[in-house]
Amino acid sequence: MKWTDIHPIAIELAEAHPDQNPAQLNFVDLRDWVLHLPGFNDDPKHCGEKILEAIQTAWMEEVG
Repeated sequence: MKWTDIHPIAIELAEAHPDQNPAQLNFVDLRDWVLHLPGFNDDPKHCGEKILEAIQTAWMEEVG
């Protein structure tokens, strides 16, 4: 997975952290969790606030 795989990342996060409210997660932790997902292999430097916000939004929609 790459940073641009917003929806697959959101699904993986929802499955890996079912008790977490994504709206309450800070971007530092979110970034770390994405980096540790199985199959994630993108450069950590390619991540910015807009990508993390998109992932967080997609995750909220996934569990919504």
